[in-house]
Amino acid sequence: MSFNVKLSGVMPALVTPFGADGRVDFKAFEQILTHLRAAGVTGWVPNGSTGEYFSQSTEERRAVLQFVKDFALPSETLIAGTNAPATREVIKQTRMAKEIGYDNVLLAPPFYTRPTQQELTRHYEAVLEAVDVNIVLYSYPAKDGADISFELMDHFADNPRVIGIKESSGVLQRAVDIATRYKGKIQLVSGSDDIALDFMFWGADSWICGPSNCMAKPCCDLDRAWKAGDLARAKEIMTVLYRAMNILESGKFVQKIKYGCELLGLPAGQCRAPLGPLTDDEKAEFRTAMETILNW
Repeated sequence: MSFNVKLSGVMPALVTPFGADGRVDFKAFEQILTHLRAAGVTGWVPNGSTGEYFSQSTEERRAVLQFVKDFALPSETLIAGTNAPATREVIKQTRMAKEIGYDNVLLAPPFYTRPTQQELTRHYEAVLEAVDVNIVLYSYPAKDGADISFELMDHFADNPRVIGIKESSGVLQRAVDIATRYKGKIQLVSGSDDIALDFMFWGADSWICGPSNCMAKPCCDLDRAWKAGDLARAKEIMTVLYRAMNILESGKFVQKIKYGCELLGLPAGQCRAPLGPLTDDEKAEFRTAMETILNW
């Protein structure tokens, strides 16, 4: 079976920079995107959880999608985050993304409602029925309170418009299961950043990566080293990345990524409430882990 879209390389789950006035800072956004392109990313994933979509109005989400679409080259893959708590709202967001020019969307289970697997299957079916897009499923049970079961993936395995799953459970056995069970049907996308190399080993050809906002060069180098068959170099890079990524996973993920951007000289501003600022100790710990990365 050939995929509608072959996902490959490092695609940043983009931060949304906010200015001192609290609005989306598009000038800063352009700086970040330019930096990421120079590092070698292969596509763009705006309005994911790293992009704080949950804090944005529909108008802001539209403006972000449009901005990234206008910046993107035809060769770069575009995947819009169109999550929302209710199916109706997801369809509305997905329709908007499609109108702007996104043929692919990233969709986790609706948060807070904790749908059953049957309800979740119907949710994805409704989106596919309403809008002509490809879906990358997004498994992040720690955040969404709902899993994407193998029964659900079995249901969609032969649907050419369910093109992949970003696996962020952090459970490597699950990634191995997905890679072997759905080979040629659902593409495994790395979403557990601190075990990204293990994902590559098990067949993940792409990486939707929040940390790449502030560590794009080593992330892209890791992907390139692996694809060139240089496992020793890939392991070396993963060793450097591991500590910083592990600290990211320990909490205040988006705040730390934005702080990492700041350390690189890329203004990303503060996160919107309820996400609060980092403490001095949290900054110091992350800055230490970022030292080698900043000098990459």
